[in-house]
Amino acid sequence: MSTATATPTTDTAAPAKAKSKKKLIIIVALVLVVAGAAYWFMLKPKAPPGPPEPGEVVTLEPVQVNLAAGHYLRIGIALQLTTSAHEADGSKALDATIELFSGREMSELATAKERTELKKELEHELEEAYHGDVMGVYFTQFVTQ
Repeated sequence: MSTATATPTTDTAAPAKAKSKKKLIIIVALVLVVAGAAYWFMLKPKAPPGPPEPGEVVTLEPVQVNLAAGHYLRIGIALQLTTSAHEADGSKALDATIELFSGREMSELATAKERTELKKELEHELEEAYHGDVMGVYFTQFVTQ
């Protein structure tokens, strides 16, 4: 006769699988948290900078510019700098002003609309010349003869 002894079967493989799945889930969760934090702090797009804040106003000495047909323009300008601006050398501004207004007809300077358009063009040129340190231009003198 054979005696069969029942040996109790211990299922040690099941708890090991459960532990390894648990570890895997924890590791994946940690990787996702670290990746999310890296994106948030390093790769997140920064908000666009707001408009520049006005700083000091630098008034330049008036200059005389030759116009067409023997006329001339005496023009004085002031530069509205931004708060981040370093010292502004007025030579670039005066050069751009002379270049923009030289040789123009008096009729081009007669109306406020045309002067405003020329002023906007001068502001654009000075923003480029001063790399964004100048945000506005004011006419302090504008006399034609």
